[in-house]
Amino acid sequence: WREKMWSRSTVVPALKRGYASSASSAGHSQAAHPKGKGLLSFEQFASLAASGEIETLIVGFTDLTGRTFGKRYDAEFVAKIGPEKFESHACEYLLTVDSDMKILQGFKAASWHTGYGDFTLRPVMSTLRHASWLNRTAHVLCDVLHPKTHEPLAHAPRSVLLRQANKAAAMGVNALCASELEYFLYNNTFRDAWQKGFDHLEPAGWVMEDYHTLQGTRTEDFHSAFRHHLKASGIPVETTKGEYGCGQHETNVEYSGIMDMADRHVIYKQMGKEIAEAQGKSITFMAKPHTDQSGSSCHIHMSLVDKDGRNVFQGDQDYYNIMSTDTFRHFMGGWIKYTPDVMPFFAPTINSYKRYQSASWAPTRLAWSPDNRTAGFRVVGSGPSLRIECRIPGADANPYLAFAGSLAAGIEGIREKIEPPAAFQGDIYAAQALPAVPPTLHDAAHCFRNSSFARRAFGDDVVEHYAHFYEMEVAAFNGAVTDWERK
Repeated sequence: WREKMWSRSTVVPALKRGYASSASSAGHSQAAHPKGKGLLSFEQFASLAASGEIETLIVGFTDLTGRTFGKRYDAEFVAKIGPEKFESHACEYLLTVDSDMKILQGFKAASWHTGYGDFTLRPVMSTLRHASWLNRTAHVLCDVLHPKTHEPLAHAPRSVLLRQANKAAAMGVNALCASELEYFLYNNTFRDAWQKGFDHLEPAGWVMEDYHTLQGTRTEDFHSAFRHHLKASGIPVETTKGEYGCGQHETNVEYSGIMDMADRHVIYKQMGKEIAEAQGKSITFMAKPHTDQSGSSCHIHMSLVDKDGRNVFQGDQDYYNIMSTDTFRHFMGGWIKYTPDVMPFFAPTINSYKRYQSASWAPTRLAWSPDNRTAGFRVVGSGPSLRIECRIPGADANPYLAFAGSLAAGIEGIREKIEPPAAFQGDIYAAQALPAVPPTLHDAAHCFRNSSFARRAFGDDVVEHYAHFYEMEVAAFNGAVTDWERK
């Protein structure tokens, strides 16, 4: 991450694209707002629909795991309805399913007792874009609304983040954010991977690839297409590079306002999967697909700006040679203190916790340090680019939830004036006295359910919904017979 990429003069326009209040997030008043490359106003969309250049509109939202669900609409049908009236619907069971689409029971929000009715999908028009990787297709993400009140459904992932973004705005600040996503690429199709039981797959590389440009050349058919379509679909892209595992890579896109960045992250994952599908390959954002190789992370970079776009972390206080402010310290203090309380938002699966191994590039301790990759929290940049990087979340995290947990913890730190621990110098893996990240999803879900902070930040109903979801995952795993047992 180059400092100039974080401090560039586009910070305010990017923020305006990315941050939306609960009112504007619905997007009905944004039909003609200015657009960047690949993004569409509704008028542009309607014109392309009329000419036949766009025939299909994908209307999407994420489930609890971060996967995109939705419907494909005829573009001219949507254009005829118009941005003020168009909305869609989906069954409420979709926010109660596991990764195999099994409908889980025991949720207050949706069950056979409630009859599994519909919730409302209201397009966020600031996310309307040309889906250049698909044929004659546009894509828009939606807010999930209560069907009667038309208020954001509290437990929908985008609503969870929106609530925290609104809290920050009420304090006079907005969050800028970026997520660094890693993934493994395979020369097997998704169907082939499934038929193999996701075992004995052929990675796209056969040696450790970190920064290795020759290995990058060998996967350039995929990565050149990925970079091209990200940019052509309204997501400014920076780099692709090899990572530490065989077939492991990282693609970075530009930072933005926190809502916009989460939306970009969702599109990024969907696009990567569909480009791989089209090329006869497969890609996984699983946190730890291989026992003997590094896992895949989702490092989160975050800073706060005021209404004029000034970084409120930047200041004149010399704190471990970091010229910063009380806000910087307190935000980091809260983020560190409350990470165990929101850990399932960072590491939502059984497999997530296999990533936290010593000397693996994944953090194992709740500590911070300037530019130290053994730390859970790494401070990078200076001046306008000063920011905090949390290295704990895995690539399997739902971005709306991971960003929400991060922002909520930081906001609480500011409110409580929480001081961070002393900066650690040296190898944090070897510092056994430092507090560790929760070791399993069972421990993390228990902490989340019993956290008074999480209940204040997200509300009781949200905490109960997600705690039950994670506990059901733990119960399913405990009842499964694994390869370890067979071998």
